[in-house]
Amino acid sequence: RKLAPVDVPWVAAMFEGEPMWREEMMWGSAPAVDIAESDKVFELTAELPGMDEKSIEIKLGNGGLTIRGEKAQEKEEKKRNYYLHERHFGSFERFFRLPEGIDVDRIEATFKKGLLTVTLPKTVEAQKAEKKIEVKTAA
Repeated sequence: RKLAPVDVPWVAAMFEGEPMWREEMMWGSAPAVDIAESDKVFELTAELPGMDEKSIEIKLGNGGLTIRGEKAQEKEEKKRNYYLHERHFGSFERFFRLPEGIDVDRIEATFKKGLLTVTLPKTVEAQKAEKKIEVKTAA
């Protein structure tokens, strides 16, 4: 199946969402997210390096999809002249308004090698062919 990037402004606007960050951030900005569309699905892909599926939460509600994640990293170095012990914690939350025509009962999410993919299938009605509207001469 071939997915096309969503670059039409009004389609991309349907998925608008603002990132909300807690005080300490692991990333310098919101995780990168790509949205692509085919005839049958929208596919949302988020880059979440260094995370695992246990630290990611996805919920439906309030007309949208919320993705949350939390990352904890600890580093310890013992050398002859020094000892270093660092801890970094960060979390994020992003909300995406869903367009109409999504079959919410069939939404799936997979996570592999730092890449979260959320598949949002379209309803049968949303997949139907376009309808041509005849333009008539005004009276």
